[in-house]
Amino acid sequence: MHMNDTIVALATPPGVGAIAVIRLSGAESIALTASCFDGKDLLTQKSHTIHFGNILDGEEIVDEVLVSLFLNQRSFTKEESVEISCHGSQYIINRIIQLLIRKGARLANPGEFTQRAYLNGRFDLAQAEAVADLIASENESSHAAALNQMRGGISKEIKALREKLVHFASMIELELDFSEEDVEFASRDELKELIKGIDKVLVKLIDSFQLGNVIKNGVPVVIVGKPNAGKSTLLNALLEEEKAIVSDIAGTTRDTIEDEINIGGVKFRFIDTAGLRETTDQIEAIGVERANQKMKESSLIMYLFDLSTEGLDVILAQEQQLIEMDKPYILVGNKRDKVESEPAALLENEHYISIAAKQETGVAALKDMIFAKSQMDNFKTGNVVVTNARHHQSLVNTQNALHDVVRGIDNQITNDFLAQDIRHSLYYLGEITGEISTDDLLDNIFSKFCIGK
Repeated sequence: MHMNDTIVALATPPGVGAIAVIRLSGAESIALTASCFDGKDLLTQKSHTIHFGNILDGEEIVDEVLVSLFLNQRSFTKEESVEISCHGSQYIINRIIQLLIRKGARLANPGEFTQRAYLNGRFDLAQAEAVADLIASENESSHAAALNQMRGGISKEIKALREKLVHFASMIELELDFSEEDVEFASRDELKELIKGIDKVLVKLIDSFQLGNVIKNGVPVVIVGKPNAGKSTLLNALLEEEKAIVSDIAGTTRDTIEDEINIGGVKFRFIDTAGLRETTDQIEAIGVERANQKMKESSLIMYLFDLSTEGLDVILAQEQQLIEMDKPYILVGNKRDKVESEPAALLENEHYISIAAKQETGVAALKDMIFAKSQMDNFKTGNVVVTNARHHQSLVNTQNALHDVVRGIDNQITNDFLAQDIRHSLYYLGEITGEISTDDLLDNIFSKFCIGK
């Protein structure tokens, strides 16, 4: 990793816009910018000041710009940094970046600004990863989760766990130095109680990953039912656009159709599926098989049926199958405009709602029910939620290592093996925040960032 050179990249999205921001970071950032800037002497200006002037390529004016200065320790990367706000022409952007490269800067790698911020102690690795999640957030819940992590939410939890373990690890290590004297500095019973307490926190964090995953990627909601129940019409009504083909011909939808909407600040991924029925059509049969698979993968199932044709016994039999799947579900009675009354057994069912998808009647109430059934309002409590698969795996590895410690104590293994198991648990916890890291791990993480961040 080259930490001594000056890097440059476009910090705003590529394409034509009113303005673009070009970012530099490194010891020569201000000097390189000053060498092609016609305005105040940037080398003598204070940090966090903005200066108007021209970028010159020789005698030619490339653009009028605003230059923002950030001196050492007072920038995002904790290095000397400059941000040049120019007009959003791709030609101008390229001219300025190429000019700065000729002056001695290097084009930044993906995520290199954030990587430097991490390496310079601006924040830990978990917080650095949250920067990418914050940029990618598309709704209130994913934004809140990323912001919480960037502000050190999960890092504080991990730090507290490590501190408790480090004390006992040091005592066990000390016992190794006095092994010939047969002394015990760390009570094994106290260590087991400590691990029991840590395990409760780990279970909470590990279990939160299921919620964190849907916050980050959207709550998958599958719409199932028999052919011509109105699934595609309902999908279009939910999305408020003609996404799926609607036809009176049974079996029109033969594959899954997906799209996303925001409900209550949460992203939901709705999946329209092929009608559930026995069929000899090979392609439709594949569609039905995929519908069954999507039901297994979903977080919420909406079973849609035609109130004017579906018998109550069939509906209740289908509900029993949904109960056996042990997933949240909603029974959605469609075409209520075509019936005079609805069965009392359904009206008394807390999982039931009736709509007229074609007229979009009851769709707003259905959205409210979808949000309630998803239980996403639990996230608003502000609890720490694990959204990163790497963090989840490290937590699982930590838990397994701590279980090895308990088994070792019960089996009275020697202190050197006990100390090794504790070191393993500390190692896996340290992987999350970057206290334990490798170049390969860092390169893999930051390569997924956009250039300029």
